[in-house]
This record gives sequence, structure tokens and C-alpha cells, in this order.
Amino acid sequence: MVNHFSRLLKSVMLCALLSVTLTGTSYAQSADGNLEYIDPRIGNVGQLLEPTRPTMHLPNQMIRMYPKRADYIDDQISSFPLNMVSHRLGEVFAIKPDDKPLTADSWDQKMPYDHDLEITRPWYYSTYLIDKDITVLFTPGKKVGIYRFSFPAKTAVKSILFNVYNDGAASWNFTGGNEVTGTETYHDDIKVYVYGQFSAKGIAGVIKDGVLTKQTSIEGKDARSFITFSGDAPDNIEFRYAISYVSAQQAKQNFKDEFTGGDFATLMQAAKNSWAKVINQVQVEGGTVAQRRSFYTALYRSNERMVDINEDGHYYSGYDKKVHESNRPFYVDDWVWDTYLALHPLRSILNPAMESDMLNSYVDMYRQSGWMPTFPVLFGDNPCMNGFHSTVMFLDDYRKGIRGFDVEKAYEGILKNATQATMLPWENGAKCELDDFYYAKGYFPALQKGEKETVSLVHSFEKRQAVAVTLGGSYDDWAVGELATELNKTNDHSIFAKRASNYKNLWNDDKKMFIPKDKDDNWINIDPKFDGGLGGRDFYDENNGWTYLWQVQHDIPGLIGLMGGKPNFEAKLDQTFRESLDRSKYQFWAKFPDATGLVGQYSMGNEPSFHIPYLYNYAGAPWKTQKRIRFLLDVWYKDNIFGIPGDEDGGGMSAFVVFSSMGFYPITPGKPVYTIGSPVFSKVTISLPNGKQFKMIANNCSVINKYIQSAKFNGEVLNKPWFTHEQLISGGTLELEMGPKPNKNWGI
Repeated sequence: MVNHFSRLLKSVMLCALLSVTLTGTSYAQSADGNLEYIDPRIGNVGQLLEPTRPTMHLPNQMIRMYPKRADYIDDQISSFPLNMVSHRLGEVFAIKPDDKPLTADSWDQKMPYDHDLEITRPWYYSTYLIDKDITVLFTPGKKVGIYRFSFPAKTAVKSILFNVYNDGAASWNFTGGNEVTGTETYHDDIKVYVYGQFSAKGIAGVIKDGVLTKQTSIEGKDARSFITFSGDAPDNIEFRYAISYVSAQQAKQNFKDEFTGGDFATLMQAAKNSWAKVINQVQVEGGTVAQRRSFYTALYRSNERMVDINEDGHYYSGYDKKVHESNRPFYVDDWVWDTYLALHPLRSILNPAMESDMLNSYVDMYRQSGWMPTFPVLFGDNPCMNGFHSTVMFLDDYRKGIRGFDVEKAYEGILKNATQATMLPWENGAKCELDDFYYAKGYFPALQKGEKETVSLVHSFEKRQAVAVTLGGSYDDWAVGELATELNKTNDHSIFAKRASNYKNLWNDDKKMFIPKDKDDNWINIDPKFDGGLGGRDFYDENNGWTYLWQVQHDIPGLIGLMGGKPNFEAKLDQTFRESLDRSKYQFWAKFPDATGLVGQYSMGNEPSFHIPYLYNYAGAPWKTQKRIRFLLDVWYKDNIFGIPGDEDGGGMSAFVVFSSMGFYPITPGKPVYTIGSPVFSKVTISLPNGKQFKMIANNCSVINKYIQSAKFNGEVLNKPWFTHEQLISGGTLELEMGPKPNKNWGI
């Protein structure tokens, strides 16, 4: 009752604030389809690591804004960026208002705000700066944005301050009293351009040698500038701007292209309409309000990345440092280790044309750089984590019928990665002696405890991650072989089909775990629960051996065989969710801070765990998948600021929530099959791009009724816990009968 009243009160305040701040317009927020359920604050406080950001942007577009502050707990804002260049990887062009006489210290002063007066919607942002009595509003376009600064009435001085976030050359230049251009160097060598106009004329200035001057231009590092408006100027000052990665002229063109008339409310309504189109593609019935809030917020986050940086028919590429002509979108900002599991598969359903453009972007990146990227961002490949999982992404999409990219060139790139690139974590480029060892022996060699590293290419912090690299490499190699089959490359298939089984070379039948070996084929005696240094990186990666026990999505029957059959497989799954840490949580997390959202040894807060609860479907116990999935969603994905159990990483974890809430999951990307869990909604309708609809109906579904009693697909009895992508996109209907107790005979 208290929560309901609090939400109602805030809704009234929100509408009132919008009505007050949008002077000259008659805009009030209204419930528009499912948009009302989106709350970008969900997960804004991380358990141990990175929180989610309440980012304002259009779906998969370049301009993204999040106030510069430590996190949601912080009640001070340092500045507002004109653009977040990459998810968690930096911003450009800082802006902030002031109503006091300026000094050189004004740029460094933080601005306290009231959390309860902050409004965060994907298409709109507003905050009240308490000490300054200034309200800041923002709304995004594709390559543009508008800030509105509402100053107190009769304020004698109204100033807007500009700064930069990055080291390197920068500039500001004011002309005509209401126009500004600027440049900032991002990531050492990428020049970013801005062009903007103010709604009133003012007097500009810059800081030189620590002193405020009336000069209207400045160049150099740490360039700071300002524009001041007189007391007679309107209380509401707007700043419209456009960003370009191509040129100053292109920034002006982007401005012209998007600002074709209309005001703040017009741009905001267009942004809201863009979100409505994306969010309302999936309609749900039933479920609780909290479940809808978690679901639709997750769907919003699944549309942050990748982002299209094509500007009016050309784009800057960080892969060869050139500007290219193209009429197709060029997408960057993807962290594939996080996104290949669920986010790309989700897009293959909801927007296969966009997914095709993304694959085409990957191929272009390969053409331009010589390597198929792993974490493609604006400045090029940022080779985080381990594995070449873009290989799996290509296979999965190709098997789902997604074309529109040069698949032969794509195959050339992934084959080069698989035969010539180093598998070492956080490295990109040519192979080393450890890779040759892997090709010859079928596993990545680890060092014995206390043994000094001798290979210079090994990252000093990330280490060898020998088991994680071997298991991930096996999955990637399987994908190479499978794509080779699709393209009738039989010789390649035979080579990589064999390499797909390399995971078996690290199976220790005594410990029933994947255990590292040294270069002489000797087992390394470790505690797979706790050994390996920070994050287990000597042997695993961010998680311990219990998580990596299940990293064989591409060959689940093979893993079942290693464990001695389905009963043992099921028992080991049970043990994973029940096994003790054997130490306090603070001791465990001091070594494995990424392994959050713990249930026994299971880590809901880290991506390699996503598929694990679904493995019961392959053990003859689908009811346990239903039990686990409902429990995990209920415990770890709440509709509050603590509602994400780990690093969300711009859609990677949210896509898991979207799939699992709908009742199915792509357990093995590369195999166009979905395995069934337990939906939280009584009905889900997906409007597919081909004009058809996929429907999931869960009769009698409720918080208690989580177990599947029986199932039909297109009216025919379904007694197996999976269905195909082809069935989905053909407009199929999955109908489930739900009940409070498990039917242990269904789906086995």
C-alpha cells in the first residue's frame, strides 16, 4: 500500500513538473501503451560492481545522455554530457548551468540535486538543482539533443558553462552571440565535433591561464568556455546541438537534418514515439505490476546498443581511421562476450533487419582492420574478456535466415580469428606459442601454482584463464565448423568438429570438474571453488569452476556423457544451486566480486550462468527449470534500484530477463531452438517484422502457478520443452496449462 501511494504521488508530481517546466507547451505525460512501465532507475545501485545507468536515448542511436555523477547514491551532479560515446567508456562535451558570478572554480563545482525531483524516461530527463534553483531538461534525437535550462525568475546572471572530459586537443568557438562550435579528442586520436545554437543571445568567453576572458575562442587541452545571458533574457534558455564523428561541416548538417521545425516538446514526442514503436512490439497480459516494470525496463535496455554512427551517408571508422561512404547503418559499441548469449538472439526475433546491418558492420570492420572484432567500439576493437563469440553470433543469425551481409567474407574473418589470432584474454592480434600449443594439444596450458609467467603477451592482470579459454574456444570452434557446413566447406568442418570437443581434454573424472593442465599434460591440483587468484583468472574468468562446469552449450549430450548420464547431470545441477561457499561471503567476494546474485555456487549476476537453470530440460526434469527460473527472476530482478544482480552491460543481462519472463530462452546460440521455462505472464504477443504474430499463452499462470501441466504448439500436443525459431517466426502459438505443483512427467 505504501509503495502504491508513493508511486501515485510521484506520478502526480511528475505530470505537474512537466507541465510547469515545459513552458509554452501543453505536454503532460500519459500512459502510452507499455511505456508507463519503464523505469530506468531499476538497478541503479550495483551489488558490488557496475550499476545500470538511466540513459536517455533513442533505440540504438548515437546520442546518449546520463548525468555525470558517481552513481545513483551520489546526490551531486558534476556536469551533463552532450554525448556518451560508448557504454561505460567515456563521454564528450560537458555542459552545466550557473546563476552566480563565474570564477575559474565554477567549472569544478558540483551541483546537488533531489532524487525525488529527478525524472528519467528514455525520451526525457529533468532534474532540479537545489542550490542553484535551476531545472535542467533534456531530450534526445539521433545525432542531436536539446537541453533546456530553467533559471529562477528575475535572475541577474544566467550562464552556461562548457568543458571537455578527455585529454587531448579541444576547442570552442562562439559566433553571433548564439552559436557555438567545438571539438574534443576522444581516446587519443578521434576528433569529435559539435555544433549548437542557443535560444537567446549572450556574451561568450573562455578561460585562459586560469583567468576568465571575453575572448570567444580557445584551443588546447582542458578547453573551458562559457556564455552569459543578461537578466532581461528569457528564464528558459535552450541549447540545441548536433554531434559528428566525421567533420565540423557534418555536425552542422546533422543539426539541419533533424531540426526541421518544432520545439522541445516536438523532439521529445518524436523520441517517445520511437520508443513506443519498439516497446509495444511485445504485448503482455497478466503478471504483477512489478513484473511488468522489470520486463519493459529490460526491453528498453535491450535497445541501447549497438548504435548507428552513419551520418548522412558516411561514417568515421576507428578500424582504419578513415571516413567511408555508405548508405547502410554502421553500428558500433557491442560487447560480444556479454551480448551473444541473449541480446543478439532477441534482436534476431524483434528486428532481424537491424541485426543484418550489425553483421554487415562486423564484416566491414574486418575488411578495414584485418581481424573480426570481439568488442567493437568507436575507436576500434576493444578486446575484453575471452573468446571469439562473434563467430557464434554469425552462425546463429545465418541459421535463422538472416542475410544481407557478405557471409563468405564473414567466414573468412572468423576462420582467420580461429587459426591466426591469439586466444589470450584481453589481447587482439597475431597468435603466440600458447595458441600453437592449443592447436596441437587441444587445450590451453596453465601455469602450476607459483610458476612465473614466461609469455610476454599474457595480460598481467587477466592472466591465461586456461580453462575458460579452452571451453570458450571449443564453442567458437564448433561454430566455425557448423558455419563451414552451411557453406559447404567440408574440409574445414572436419577440422573444427574435432576442435569442438577440446573441452573434454580438461575434464577431470576424479573431481568431475574442468580442471587446468600444465604444458606437460599434468593436472594442476586446485580447489575449483576458490583457487586461481582474483576472479580465478589463472584458470577460469570472473567465476569459479562451478560456473565453468556448465560451459558446454554446444554439446550438452557430450557433457551429460562426461558426468555419467542424466541422473548424475541432474544431481550435479542440484548441487550447483545448493553447494556451500565454504567461507563467508566477504571472503568469497573478495576474490570473486563478479560472482554476484549467488544461489549456492550459482551466480545469477554473471553472463556465463544464464543458461544453467535451463539445463534441467535436458536432464529429464523440466519442472526444475520452471522452479529455478521463477525463483531467480523473483529474487534477483526486482523493480527497484537494487533490481539487477550484476554488471548489466548495456543489454546483456536485460535480454535474459526479457526471454525468461516470456517463458523461453535460446540455450545454445548457433542452434535455432528455444527451450521452455516458466513465463511470468499469462499471455505474450510478439508482433513480428514479417507481419505475423507469435503468441505464448499460459492459462492459469500466476505467482503460485508456475509449473507446466501440459502444452500445445499450434493446437498440437507438445511434450518436449523446446520449439524452433522457424516455428516462432511463422507465427506459432505456444499454449501452456499452468498449475501450483509440478507435472514431473511433462517434457521428459
